[in-house]
Amino acid sequence: QVKLVESGGGLVQAGGSLRLTCVASGRTSSITHMGWFRQAPGKEREFVATIGWSGGRAYYADSVKGRFAISRDNQKDTVYLQMVSLEPGDTAVFYCAAAERPLISDSAELYDYWGQGTQVTVSA
Repeated sequence: QVKLVESGGGLVQAGGSLRLTCVASGRTSSITHMGWFRQAPGKEREFVATIGWSGGRAYYADSVKGRFAISRDNQKDTVYLQMVSLEPGDTAVFYCAAAERPLISDSAELYDYWGQGTQVTVSA
């Protein structure tokens, strides 16, 4: 089992920045990649970014390319999501997810573990 705990959400004005943190614990040796998803009120959960746990490139949703950056610190079992130039449309609950499958994916169904979520609110 893997436990994920997110932090770093909050209220920010449009154009501002936030950094989300996700700390993994438990059987972290089984993780192959970690991702961030978000869910806005009344909308389905959507992919934001993902990164290989032991290396490899990162992948992003088109809506966040150039504004968000995912990174990891394996020594701390932590993944980050640096967000800049935030827009009101980014308002959502952001979830960290971990997968044990070998292939990196932007599909929520292929992630095995989820955090509790952290609220990001961007005001106009």
